[in-house]
Amino acid sequence: MVYKLIADDLRERISSGQLAPGDDVPTEAELAELWSTSRGPIRNALATLRHEGLIETTRGRPARVVERKAHQAVDVSIPFTRWARDLGAAPGAITQEVSLRRADAEHAEALGVEPGTLVVHVLRLRLLDGRPTMLERLTYIEPVGRVLFGIDLDAVSITEVLAEHGFGSSDVDHEIDAIAADELDASLLGLAPGAPVLRLRRVSRDDDGRVFEASDDRYRSDLVRFTVAASGRAQRGEHYLRPIGG
Repeated sequence: MVYKLIADDLRERISSGQLAPGDDVPTEAELAELWSTSRGPIRNALATLRHEGLIETTRGRPARVVERKAHQAVDVSIPFTRWARDLGAAPGAITQEVSLRRADAEHAEALGVEPGTLVVHVLRLRLLDGRPTMLERLTYIEPVGRVLFGIDLDAVSITEVLAEHGFGSSDVDHEIDAIAADELDASLLGLAPGAPVLRLRRVSRDDDGRVFEASDDRYRSDLVRFTVAASGRAQRGEHYLRPIGG
C-alpha cells in the first residue's frame, strides 16, 4: 500500500539522520506531490510514524521528528546491560554507593525481614550511550548483597554477577508508577526537581520463593517508555490493577 511505502521512506530518513530530532517532516502537500498521491495515504503514513513514537504532530504546524524513546518491557525481567545492548546502545554505570545498613520499615517489609536486619544497599546511575537514563536503588538481603563488595559495579551486570554466585531469580514482581523527581534523582539524572520520572519497583525471589532483592529504578520519562505484552485475559483484574490509597 502507498502509505506503507511513504512511512518506510520517512522512517529510513529518520533512522539515517537525514531527518534529525527537531526537524520538520515535509508537509502533507509536499509529500503528496512527491508521491503523486492524495493526502489520505500521507496522513496514514504520518499516523503510523506518530504511533511508533518517531514524530509528533501539532495543529497548525508540520509534523516534527522527536527523539525516540527506548522501550523497556516490564512483563519480563531483562538486565539493563543486556537491554541496552539489544537496543544497539552502549550500557554504562556510575556507582554512587554500596553500603551495609539496617533495614528501615519499608525495605524490611519488601524483603520480608525484621526492621533493623542488616541489608546491602546499592545506588547506581545507569547510562545509555553515556547519557544518564536511570537511577537504581537496590536493596539485598545480607548474604546476597555481600557478594557485591569488592566488585567493580561500574563494569558488570549485577544480575549476571549474582546469578553466577547462585543467586538467580526465578520469579519477579514489577510495579510501575510515575512520580516527581526528588533532589537526588534530579541531580544525577540531569533533571529539574519535580520533573516526572517513571518508577519501576521490582521484587525478586529465588527458587525457594524467598525474596532476596527489592529495587526502585527511576527512569527519565523523556528517554524511556514501558511496554507490556499480555498473553490472555483474566476473569479478575487485581493482579495488574489496584486502587491507590484508602
